[in-house]
Amino acid sequence: MYWSASGRSQPRLRPTRLQVMAKDIDSRYDDGIAVRREVMGDGFVDAALERAAGSDGEELQNHITATVWGSVWTREGLSRRDRSLLNIGMLVALRSTEELRGHVRGALTNGLSREEITEAIIHASGYCGAPAALSAMKVAQEVLEAELGPRES
Repeated sequence: MYWSASGRSQPRLRPTRLQVMAKDIDSRYDDGIAVRREVMGDGFVDAALERAAGSDGEELQNHITATVWGSVWTREGLSRRDRSLLNIGMLVALRSTEELRGHVRGALTNGLSREEITEAIIHASGYCGAPAALSAMKVAQEVLEAELGPRES
């Protein structure tokens, strides 16, 4: 119930923003964990959650799952493939090589080829610098060789 301008008690027709957010966070987490597992793989996700369990990082993992994976990755407008391509470029720029390792695997899952992943890193070198791209290429090459085998000459 709420009080209208006339002073009469009125039934609340819509939930408050906080009620929606509280209810929605569980739904976004559920959607997020499903997408995260589909893209990154169960082993990667389980390891990330286990490392954080019972630590100060546990709440951050839950937040990332609900917001990044449950809200951003589930939006319309970009395919998962396109999102993976963008992530590679951003992670090169941020020099986040450990995150890049997982996202290169995710990019393969989402349909990017070895050549496209390599080209994305080469492209990023022009904007992010050679040192960032060289570090990224080293990590990407390790993942690509583990997942696809050595590059054919």
